Amino acid sequence: MTITAAPADTSGLRARFDAELVAFLDRQGPDWPDGAPRGIFAALHRFVLAGGKRLRPLFCYWGWRGAGGGDDRPIVVAAAALELFHAFALIHDDIVDGSDRRRGAPSVHRLFADLHTRSAWRGDPEAYGRNTALLCGDLCAAWADQMFHECGLSTAQVCQGYAVFARMRTEVIAGEYLDLVSGVGDGSVASALTVIRMKAARYTVTRPLQIGAALAGAGPELVAALTEFGDPLGDAFQLRDDVLGVFGDPAVTGKSVLDDLREGKPTVMMALARDAADRAQSARLRDLFGNPALDADGAAELRAIIEATGAREQIERLIRVRADAARAALDRLPLAERALAALAELADQAVRRRS
Repeated sequence: MTITAAPADTSGLRARFDAELVAFLDRQGPDWPDGAPRGIFAALHRFVLAGGKRLRPLFCYWGWRGAGGGDDRPIVVAAAALELFHAFALIHDDIVDGSDRRRGAPSVHRLFADLHTRSAWRGDPEAYGRNTALLCGDLCAAWADQMFHECGLSTAQVCQGYAVFARMRTEVIAGEYLDLVSGVGDGSVASALTVIRMKAARYTVTRPLQIGAALAGAGPELVAALTEFGDPLGDAFQLRDDVLGVFGDPAVTGKSVLDDLREGKPTVMMALARDAADRAQSARLRDLFGNPALDADGAAELRAIIEATGAREQIERLIRVRADAARAALDRLPLAERALAALAELADQAVRRRS
């Protein structure tokens, strides 16, 4: 990279996003219906504010700045709204995947299942946890819409950005369904790459960038050009996520390294391992991968097979290739220099992260 501008104040921006999320959630409190238990509201308040990298708001903000927008409060509010949509996606994804941990704490469905058990209520605590978490996710999606529309930008600006927002929502849900299909289908590398592009890559980088640029009045040429940077970077981000899901440190990632393996998550890394496995390794993969009773020893054996087949090394190569493509595309984008520097910094953080 040849960009030399000062680094972005990402920690300061994250604090501003969080302040707007706090303000929005606090405004919802008085409007909570009388007589309705406040358990959902309180749980979401904790979940939304309990950490997170705030990558989607950051990419949205710098898409806006790159397209000529100023450092104004309305874009901070609009960008922060994407974190509420992210909360919806995480809550539902944890239900689908059966993940009991998120950000170092119980996932939302596990929180409510445990509450049911402690309270000695009638019925199935697992069903109660899932159903309540579904409602929590739905409420986050609704709140994301509300916060975005109330950000303070003009109606015309909001409409421009919302067109991309709507496309992003459809892609995420379609990608989640494709992920389910892949889990019972061929499990190929090609299908796994399609899943990460639709379910994660575009919603993490490309669409937030485009939302910010569209809100700033960017033309269709610039909005389309952002794809050349966002798509490969989003792919690299999700490939790194899949590696961390198996080889990461749970104390840093906040998630168990057993979840993806027990679930049989159809990642690119596992598809590569299956393709390269010999007969004995293939038999062990069939026995262990996707086994809900998988223990730490079985997970260690799976990790050894992934390493032995060269699948982890191939993933690292794929990450490097996509990160390099994103950086090259960034050099060609006609964005403000301050935004180019910030995006270069975010790209590096997204690829090199440990959580």
